[in-house]
Amino acid sequence: MVSPVGPNPCICFILPYLEAIPAASINRVGCIILILKFQVRMYKNIVTQTLRKPLFKTRGLSLDVLRLDKIHRHISGNKWYKLKYHTTEALRQGKTGIVTFGGAYSNHLVATAVACKEQHLKSVGIVRGEQTFPENNSIIQMKEAGMELIYVNREEYKNKEQLITPFIEKNNEYYYVPEGGQSDLGVKGAGEILSEASDTYTHIICAVGTGTTLAGIINASGDGQTVIGTCALKIQDQNDNEIDRFITSITTKRNWSIDYDHHFGGYAKKTTELIAFMNSVYEEENIPTDFVYTAKMFYAVYD
Repeated sequence: MVSPVGPNPCICFILPYLEAIPAASINRVGCIILILKFQVRMYKNIVTQTLRKPLFKTRGLSLDVLRLDKIHRHISGNKWYKLKYHTTEALRQGKTGIVTFGGAYSNHLVATAVACKEQHLKSVGIVRGEQTFPENNSIIQMKEAGMELIYVNREEYKNKEQLITPFIEKNNEYYYVPEGGQSDLGVKGAGEILSEASDTYTHIICAVGTGTTLAGIINASGDGQTVIGTCALKIQDQNDNEIDRFITSITTKRNWSIDYDHHFGGYAKKTTELIAFMNSVYEEENIPTDFVYTAKMFYAVYD
């Protein structure tokens, strides 16, 4: 496998997993003003960290990492950006809850659950696959935040419209957020991530799940910048798939590509090699990664 970047300055985006849960303490009255005040306090912790240890420097790469995991102890990562306009719209419409989709390891579901709890909204997560025991850390966090979980088999899950339409018809007090925040509002929020970078870079790299964050960053990218996504899922058709179609429906820019070769077996799959690499990154750079998204992104750059 070949690294998707060459010897150029670039920025990698840390998208925290289990321990970094985005949510905003937003009151339902005057929420827009409070969101803006909260952002000022929340974003001040973001730093850009240059990787200096041999692990990456021996590859001839100059790498910076936007530490979105530093935003807040629990309110971090790309999830806040992708959810912020959805939660604002739900409150504006007077909805009492949010319903969304995700897998059993979904940080999107965890983030939505906590965001709803903070804003006194109910939350429902439609989960891909059968319920299993013992429950993983993500499921535990969803339930602790008060999210109601509805498990559906993988075949049914493919037809999300057939699942969400009758749900909303029976529960019209709920606001629907697509999986991963995959929508114009999610892309709008994700596009604001790039404004946190402290420098101009030739290459911008981020992990990819639904493609929402990647689409937002592409839209916000400037002339001469190349945007690369590293896909965490095992995609059969790399030339025609849902992620690619979504991004091309959002942007007309052609300065981007997706690396599909570093999924390590598929979504949330891991190997001893990946775990060893995660330990090396943490030991050398003091950067925690996760085996679902960010470790695979770092490995794609390293490989």
